[in-house]
Amino acid sequence: MELPISQETYSLITKDFQLPEVKEAFSEEKAIEILAKAISQLMDRNLERLLQICYRIDLSENKLKQILHESEPDRVAVDLAKALWDRQKQKVEIRRKYSEGKS
Repeated sequence: MELPISQETYSLITKDFQLPEVKEAFSEEKAIEILAKAISQLMDRNLERLLQICYRIDLSENKLKQILHESEPDRVAVDLAKALWDRQKQKVEIRRKYSEGKS
């Protein structure tokens, strides 16, 4: 049984950020909120690690720069969380699309 795309995305992103398991009803919004908190902590404590994660997840350099330079200061973590979420979700969708063709 396949996980819903949003849960598979959360599972994928958890590997990089060591996010907690979502105990209550899972939602994409809740996942992004948790991710934003983790990003905010990394921005304060270990920016280099955050940038390495962005690179490993394959977030485009232009998108990263745009968020870091153009987002409101209190929105940077949320905007970055959404961008990373969207990138990982895209990977899940692509993987599913191509694995269906092989079955």
